[in-house]
Amino acid sequence: MKKLIGFLAIAIVLVSLGACSKQKTEAKAMSSKGPVTLTVWCWDPNFNVYSMNEAAKIYKTINPNVTVNVVETSGDDLQQKLTTALSAKATDTLPDIILMQDNSAQKNILTYPDAFYDLTGKVDLSKFSQFKVDVSTVNGKNYGVPFDNGATATFLRTDYIEKAGLKVSDFQNITWERFIELGKIVKAKTGVAMISSIANSPDLIMIMLQSSGSWVFDANGKTTIANNATMKEIVKVYKSMIDSGIMKLVTDWNEYTSTLTSGTIASTVNGVWIVGTIQGAKDQSGKWAVVNTPRLGAVAASVNASSNGGSGWMVLASSKHPDVAADFLGKTFAGSVELYQTILPTAGAISTWAPAATGAVYNEPQAFFGGQKIYSDIIGYSANVPKVKYGVYNYEARDAVATAIQAVLKGEDIDKALATAQKSVEFLISQ
Repeated sequence: MKKLIGFLAIAIVLVSLGACSKQKTEAKAMSSKGPVTLTVWCWDPNFNVYSMNEAAKIYKTINPNVTVNVVETSGDDLQQKLTTALSAKATDTLPDIILMQDNSAQKNILTYPDAFYDLTGKVDLSKFSQFKVDVSTVNGKNYGVPFDNGATATFLRTDYIEKAGLKVSDFQNITWERFIELGKIVKAKTGVAMISSIANSPDLIMIMLQSSGSWVFDANGKTTIANNATMKEIVKVYKSMIDSGIMKLVTDWNEYTSTLTSGTIASTVNGVWIVGTIQGAKDQSGKWAVVNTPRLGAVAASVNASSNGGSGWMVLASSKHPDVAADFLGKTFAGSVELYQTILPTAGAISTWAPAATGAVYNEPQAFFGGQKIYSDIIGYSANVPKVKYGVYNYEARDAVATAIQAVLKGEDIDKALATAQKSVEFLISQ
């Protein structure tokens, strides 16, 4: 009997040791592989590129054999290269990981169902806000790791505001109509335009639209550009900003960011990710403040909160090392409080990954913004962002709206321009 007990005891120990050995083996599985280079495509050096490089540093301490090569690629170029490669089945030209805008994820996944690596069960997404996870989920499978949430705010140059005899609080909880009135005062007293916008971009239009709980598609996917009272009101407000001289139109993204860093405008309304660009102008430290997003006074449903952008990381199925890429994302953007503590103050990367908010930096005063606790404020704004359904043809609809805006600025009737936009989108959907 004693021998039997002794044998069982030894067996239990051996099983336990075997289990521990297996766990250690699995833990070392990634690091035991030979040198691996993961190539990543993303845009914005002050935000996404910076954040990815910081994630690479952290992962290097976990898996020294992995090097992350970040290639700065504009959003438009990335989508074009992705589409071209997948259509031609030339996937060897693609990277391992790409950044994907939230409002284009669904279309890419549905259009190219075999192009993206299924991350279900490979990355723990349970601690992200569900609406962010849903963005890249199709038929119960998830293909993306959420990144920033895109919540918007009004970023103000306090020195210009004060020179105009105004206070930052004058811009809190206001309408766009009041924003225009205040902008006229700023322009008259300082000679500086209140805001800038890229001429062929509908971003500001879409920010206004989402703040009203509306979009270019309804819940059933029907296009709602024409005969849309809210959209028509937004176009009127947008045109009024241009006609009044408070808005400076620019030709592209580089010129837009230059208006912020060179001090040629007094504010911008954009996603929190713009913090990285704003803070790039070190000489402006202490001269910025943050308030919430204006709402539409003529639209009862409009609120002082919206969203612009928001993105997530996706692994390409053509990657030679998809398991390593998934592990990298799982241990950094979906697993490292340290990462978010590092990138938040520099890039303004507010995550929807719940553990990130436990870090002290979320509630720290930010010297660049005059000691304001901007991140806790913006998290408060984000709680009020209306949810909308982007739709599969979201980018096509955005482009149609942008074309309509240009037509209106050239003198075309608003109703006619929006009707043309509606028809162009409906035609694309019918193909």
